[in-house]
Amino acid sequence: MELSCGVGGSAAAPPGPGPPHSAAAAPAPPMEGTEEYESLPSGASLGTHMMAGAVAGIMEHTVMYPVDSVKTRMQSLQPDPKAQYRSVYEALKKIVLTEGFWRPLRGINVTMLGAGPAHAMYFACYEKMKKSLSDSIQHGGNSHLANGIAGSVATLLHDAVMNPAEVVKQRMQMFNSPYKSVLSCIRTVQRTEGFGAFYRSYTTQLTMNVPFQAIHFITYEFMQEQINPHRDYNPRSHIVSGAIAGAVAAAATTPLDVCKTLLNTQENTALSSVNISGHLSGMVNAFKTVYQLGGISGYFRGVQARVIYQMPSTAIAWSVYEFFKYFLTKHKLEKRTSL
Repeated sequence: MELSCGVGGSAAAPPGPGPPHSAAAAPAPPMEGTEEYESLPSGASLGTHMMAGAVAGIMEHTVMYPVDSVKTRMQSLQPDPKAQYRSVYEALKKIVLTEGFWRPLRGINVTMLGAGPAHAMYFACYEKMKKSLSDSIQHGGNSHLANGIAGSVATLLHDAVMNPAEVVKQRMQMFNSPYKSVLSCIRTVQRTEGFGAFYRSYTTQLTMNVPFQAIHFITYEFMQEQINPHRDYNPRSHIVSGAIAGAVAAAATTPLDVCKTLLNTQENTALSSVNISGHLSGMVNAFKTVYQLGGISGYFRGVQARVIYQMPSTAIAWSVYEFFKYFLTKHKLEKRTSL
């Protein structure tokens, strides 16, 4: 997700280190199809979490990137007449036909550069804090309080790395973007708006991601209880649960995402129409401006694109993360056994 993350970034309880093992018994290598989901894989290292998280983050943000580009444009409060779309499909078709085949992918390189380290730090921090706090609160058990605290702290690190990439990415995605490349965008923003412009939406991003993760976690756990009550390792149930949880969380937090987009892009036409000179800053000001320009419905601009983006991206993120975590841990265990 953002998850998530959203995930990005997401706090859909990434499988933790699993139930505690007896001190006298060495953990057996996990067997595909027999281990419980929450215990896969047991004892993964910090490097494994970081590697799996980095791959998952890059996959999550790049596979669905064209839809993310559409979402950014659909959240524009006063779009150009040539950039008004009724659906995601219509938007993608129109962008490709009028602006070129590769236009929906503009800015994907800076997203990949940010998503790798951001998600590596997120998953590593989450897994480490989750285990430590769970050991303290429930003596090795799975504590929802520990999961929530770990996810919140991990989000601080994730967004600190990802926010500048988001600013550049969204400016590159906008219709008639004046920036020819990622580097020119970075240089122009730094020269004209200062370094603070890259973190103008940071507080809004955090305000959005914390409830996003809470809603995602609750929905995910509820769905797992319904379709996978025994918590077996069942990729299909994890994909379905993650997709539904991502959709619910995305829809609920769309107002904050619209405000974040406004702060990141600083739409000149929209701001000048409400007599705002200079640069808009602060979540409260963003909320007021969105309401002035679009009323209540303005807070839900692009909700369709956001949900369509979040469902598969969340499913992809957790599937890839779990696969690589399982694969890398299994490989290490097999290597130790063969020595």
